[in-house]
Amino acid sequence: MSIRKDFSDFLFRGNIVDLAVGVIIGGAFGKIVSAFVDDLVMPFVGALLPGGAWREFAIEPVAGMKFQVGHLLGQTLDFVIVAAVLFFVLIKLVGSFKKKAAEAPPAPATKICPECLEAVPVAAKRCKHCTSVLPA
Repeated sequence: MSIRKDFSDFLFRGNIVDLAVGVIIGGAFGKIVSAFVDDLVMPFVGALLPGGAWREFAIEPVAGMKFQVGHLLGQTLDFVIVAAVLFFVLIKLVGSFKKKAAEAPPAPATKICPECLEAVPVAAKRCKHCTSVLPA
């Protein structure tokens, strides 16, 4: 096989294409989630949090070394808010729609023979394993 054919097979393997589609959809979905959080959730959070430049708080233990604690806390808070929005919107809201749409489980296709405890079709009148008569 040629290198070109091997490379082509690698590129168009199902897993690679699925991964590429997932990354693209994930990026687009990330923009939607960010817009939702920035435009609808953060105004409420901003009203609850103290004002001021708390995100720019820094500790400088040694000259030239600066720990930006406020930035770290702000990014952590943003992550927790995005994770909460994803949890409540995707997991709880969409999950509740899936539960409502779930159908009743299908009737079993087999039953158990009371004599030999083997599985036999529901319509069977005799067990094919022990030949006992099955109840209706």
